[in-house]
Amino acid sequence: MSNYVQRVLEEVIRRNPNEPEFHQTATEILHSLEPVFDKHPEYEKAGLLDRFVEPERVIMFRVPWVDDSGKVCVNKGYRVQFSSAIGPYKGGLRFAPSVNLSIMKFLAFEQTLKNSLTSLPMGGGKGGSDFDPTGKSDAEVMRFCQSFMTELYRHIGPNTDVPAGDMGVGGREIGYLFGQYKRIRNAYENGVLTGKDLAFGGSLIRPEATGYGATYFFTEVLAHEKVNIKGLKFSVSGFGNVAWGAAQKITQLGGKVVTISGPDGYVYLKDGMTQEMIDFMPVMNSWRHNKVSEFKDKFPQVEFVAGKKPWGNVDCDVCMPCATQNEIRIEDAKAIVAKGIKYVNEVANMPCTNEAVELMQSKGVIVCPSKAVNAGGVAVSGLEMSQNSMRLSWTSEEVDEKLKGIMKNIHTQILQATIDYNLGYNLVAGANIAGFDKVAKAMMAQGNV
Repeated sequence: MSNYVQRVLEEVIRRNPNEPEFHQTATEILHSLEPVFDKHPEYEKAGLLDRFVEPERVIMFRVPWVDDSGKVCVNKGYRVQFSSAIGPYKGGLRFAPSVNLSIMKFLAFEQTLKNSLTSLPMGGGKGGSDFDPTGKSDAEVMRFCQSFMTELYRHIGPNTDVPAGDMGVGGREIGYLFGQYKRIRNAYENGVLTGKDLAFGGSLIRPEATGYGATYFFTEVLAHEKVNIKGLKFSVSGFGNVAWGAAQKITQLGGKVVTISGPDGYVYLKDGMTQEMIDFMPVMNSWRHNKVSEFKDKFPQVEFVAGKKPWGNVDCDVCMPCATQNEIRIEDAKAIVAKGIKYVNEVANMPCTNEAVELMQSKGVIVCPSKAVNAGGVAVSGLEMSQNSMRLSWTSEEVDEKLKGIMKNIHTQILQATIDYNLGYNLVAGANIAGFDKVAKAMMAQGNV
């Protein structure tokens, strides 16, 4: 590693103690960027990497709210505005007990490169709270969202920062957040949030977009490898909107989804999911129990394995982690390699540890990185922003075609980066370099800001 990159990475770890997720993504990204700084010594002179790894703004605040019993509750709220080099900050809001500053910074850092890859004018940001919506009433969620937005509203806007949904934040939460923003601002700025309901400025296929985009990207990888998707078996984790969208598109294209999972275990479907099963996924998700065992209750013929992850435990051709960060660890990677699985298509944000990625790549597994694979969600959010700005609504076919083109272009950019830097077919490094290139050029053009 170059002295400059190594020094900056050491500074990141020193200045951001007790933030393992942020350290992890910084390590992975910066390692990949070393050849860029060898080729562009002017970047070091401009202190570009020193600025690139530091968020432009970190906002933390308390969120007081009252539950249905009258008890006063307090949660932490976050918004990390990482980079506005190529557009207003853009990235989701996550409501989950695991949310902390480290996770917010890692997600915002990843989002910066992901948004760059879409070629849409969006910077990188992320936010959320350690609030857990599971088991909460609609009234409790509404009161929390209104309190959260009462602080957040002063930091966002259509040309400043445009949040969206993420884990724990769906159409219900976005609706409550938008309503409170509109009330406080006394203005109908429907471009301030994406993932909205169709009734007030949302885009068609937004709920499915991440899963659709992940599948479109993977078909580009298969085309490069001269492999047909028909008949391939996909082991998918999660059962929310992302996994649902992936299951729909994989099945439409002729693949078979043989697993979905939750915190309580996974279900195995030897012959693949039927359309009835796919249609049941959003119903089960709407119950907000977060138990995949309920899928077994509906379809007794499937196998439910409690307390385990599917990785390396079932026969498949492709692993598609769609749940959360670091769900594929080194022991899972060893099992994947032992099974002879050739593809890992990362759909969740950073679902594999760095050690797992290194092991799988060393054994010939093609790892498709999340910042490319799951860019379909934010891409359609960007398309929603465009529709809001133009006061129009595109058909689902129009949005789907634009999404497909964006995902194809992302693969093309990554492939070109691997060629330019003699990386072989290393999609992980290629995605980091391709995403960084646009941000770096914008930062250089805008001066030391």
